Amino acid sequence: MSDRADFLDWVRTELHAAELAIHNGNAAPRRALWSRNEPVSVLGAWRNAFGQQELDDLFTGLARQFSNCTSYRFELQAYDIVGDMAYTAGLEHTSASVDGEPRSYVLRATQIYRREDGAWKVAHRHGDTVTGWGLGPGG
Repeated sequence: MSDRADFLDWVRTELHAAELAIHNGNAAPRRALWSRNEPVSVLGAWRNAFGQQELDDLFTGLARQFSNCTSYRFELQAYDIVGDMAYTAGLEHTSASVDGEPRSYVLRATQIYRREDGAWKVAHRHGDTVTGWGLGPGG
């Protein structure tokens, strides 16, 4: 497989599984895919985080709020890899319970990745709501 094909396979399998898990109340798979090296950051639709401690707090808090994910789909619109850096940009279509209330929403999500010890790790996320698609917690 090529570098690009390997990256897309990772996005469609491991990264997708981690996002599905957090929307079902389990932050561990998402956290495992995030870099343990600084800098890391989230500019979220609901809350921001800068640094490892804030990232841990954010993911733990989101996992407590999310449950019963009935649908999660990432609509990849653009991506690229340059050396040991990569990015994805797309739309996240989610139906899950937030604080016990069923919600469906779409977020624009851009993520930046670093290759660390041969594995892709997320270093930055920016997510915001798409006007007219409903409000969501993202992050």
